[in-house]
Amino acid sequence: MYWKKLSHEEVKKAVFDALNENHDYRGENPALGVPGTYLDTTEFYHDAPFLKDAPFMSVMVNNPNHIGIHTLSEESVLDIFKGTQKIERDLINLVAEQIFGGEKGQQDGYVATGGTEANIQAIWVYRNYFRDEFKAKTEEIAVVYSQDSHYSMPKGANLLNLHNIILEVDEETRQIKQESLENKIAEAKEAGYKYFIVIANLSTTMFGSVDDVDLLGDFFTAANVQFRIHVDAAYGGFIYPFTNEDSAFTFKNPYITSITSDGHKMLQTPYGTGLFLIRKGYIHHVCTQEAQYIPGKDYTLSGSRSGANAVSMWMILKIHGSEGLKYKMASLCDRAERICKKLERMGVEYFRNPHLNIITMKAAYISDRIAKKYNLVADSYEFGAKWYKIVVMHHVRQGALDSFLMDLEGELVSKG
Repeated sequence: MYWKKLSHEEVKKAVFDALNENHDYRGENPALGVPGTYLDTTEFYHDAPFLKDAPFMSVMVNNPNHIGIHTLSEESVLDIFKGTQKIERDLINLVAEQIFGGEKGQQDGYVATGGTEANIQAIWVYRNYFRDEFKAKTEEIAVVYSQDSHYSMPKGANLLNLHNIILEVDEETRQIKQESLENKIAEAKEAGYKYFIVIANLSTTMFGSVDDVDLLGDFFTAANVQFRIHVDAAYGGFIYPFTNEDSAFTFKNPYITSITSDGHKMLQTPYGTGLFLIRKGYIHHVCTQEAQYIPGKDYTLSGSRSGANAVSMWMILKIHGSEGLKYKMASLCDRAERICKKLERMGVEYFRNPHLNIITMKAAYISDRIAKKYNLVADSYEFGAKWYKIVVMHHVRQGALDSFLMDLEGELVSKG
């Protein structure tokens, strides 16, 4: 993994050069057929002096549409927004190849509204893949995921009329129980399910737990069924590859076909910067043929998309470079490790993956007062909390963490 860090001036020049390649709504050449325009100048005036030094805000004001997927061919790029759409293509290639080890030019993808959309996009692709390639009936396809998985999995299965298979996890290790995997898939096969869309978590939302993707791949291969594995790395995708050099979650792993990774978590980009990546040869299964007015047609759930969001991700990756991001993510893990050592001295039971910055503590040690004071997040607000988590993000000051630890220790000592 390596890409060069760029200076602020280099990033700014690249973005403004891309904007200059885009159609200028205020220019002499009219775009009479486009149902879009720049932002309303009553509030978002285009000649604000600060914009000349604000490439992201300039893209926002110019409002390019990144509808479609731009990694398929040059024909998939809408000519009037070709400059910033090229930046999105460069972004997809950089993340797929440098961060997730893909072969050059062998992945498609797009910037989605977030991890939820990207996960549903994957389920949609594989449902159609099984129907197109194997003549599978919808009632023969199931989505398989652990009980710790994100709610986008049942949401996607519901939208696409697919059966859910939810695997139990060990309460302490948060790993999928082998017995649950074996029994539930055996039951599913007996019930007539032949095709499996398998979700492997690269950091669950609540625990930061990481599924054993090779175990899943080996199991379904031995089961002699058709399956495809999608990796939900919405949280872990922009930290785990930088903190674990031996990560199995790359496109070098033949079991992995697609990956979700959110920029608006660890990259600190705006909301609306989820990333969907998939190997070549799959995305055509969700082509919307009726989108005849779009060059290259559309393959996404969202359709029209903000070009500024793609640009923001590209800017962050380029301004830090790979080495800068490795340092940044390692620093967060170092801070999380120090907290864990203090929790251990207090006797507080917790779960943490050593390559991530999520610490999830058993609720028995956390009072309602502390949970509310420090805005800790519970695993359930409906059935009562069993766990509370801390996420050591960039905005979390050390003083706030020290205050929490002192407060917690004081309560535990007073309880005896």
